[in-house]
Amino acid sequence: MSAAAAQEFVRCARTALAARGRFMVALAGGSTPRRSYERLGVEPLRGQVDWNRLEFFWGDERAVPPDHRDSNYRMACEALLNGLALDPLRIHRMEGERADLDAAARDYEAELARAFGMAPSGEPPAFDLVMLGMGPDGHTASLFPHTAALRETTRWVVANPVPRLGTQRLTLTAPILNRAARVVFLVAGAEKAEALAEVLEGPADPARLPSQLIRPRPGGLVWIVDRLAAARLTRPLASPPTQPAT
Repeated sequence: MSAAAAQEFVRCARTALAARGRFMVALAGGSTPRRSYERLGVEPLRGQVDWNRLEFFWGDERAVPPDHRDSNYRMACEALLNGLALDPLRIHRMEGERADLDAAARDYEAELARAFGMAPSGEPPAFDLVMLGMGPDGHTASLFPHTAALRETTRWVVANPVPRLGTQRLTLTAPILNRAARVVFLVAGAEKAEALAEVLEGPADPARLPSQLIRPRPGGLVWIVDRLAAARLTRPLASPPTQPAT
C-alpha cells in the first residue's frame, strides 16, 4: 500500500514537472503516509524526482510546535524532507503553535496565494496532488464530523474547533481540496472498515462523514486502501500497480 502511494506521488510529480516545471503538493499526517514518504526518500524512487522543483504544503496541522511529536510537519521532515536538502522557502508549514489560530489560518492562505501567484480573495489554487488520510469517524485532514469547517464555502484554510478532542486544528477546506488535480486517500486498518464502506457506498451524509466532501473537479480521486479497511466494501477494487514508477 505504501509502495503504491509512493509510486502515485512520483507519477504525479513527473507529470506536473513536465507540464509546468513545478509540483505543488499537500502532505497528510499519520502512520500510513509516513511509510510512503520513507519510500520516496530512498532509491529507486528518490532519483526519479527533481526535488528542487517541488513545493510542499500540509493539509492540516495540530495546535502544537513544529518539533512536537504530534506535529504533521515534524513527521514529514523526519520521514522525507530532512534528507532532501531542500530550499527552506519551498517548505510551507502551518504554524500550529500560534496562540491565534485564526490569524495563522489567514496567514497560510496568504502564503498559498504567494506560492501559487494568485489573489487570496479569488478562486482557490489547484494543487497538483493532495494526500489525505481518513479516520474511523470518517474525518479527513482536520475536517471532523459536525464541525464548523465543513460549512466553509470560500476560505481556503481555517482554524477548526474540535469539541470532541477539546482542541482546535488548522485545516485546508473542501473548496481548495476539491480544486486539486489529484487527491489520493490512504486508508489502512480494520477500525476504518465501517466508515470506509459508508463513505464510498452509503448515502450522502458529509456532516457525519466529512470524507464525502472530497470530490475534486475536474481532478481525479484515488483511494488506496488495505484489505482490512476494505473488508466491508461490496464493490470490487482495482489492483495496485505491480511495477515501480518509471
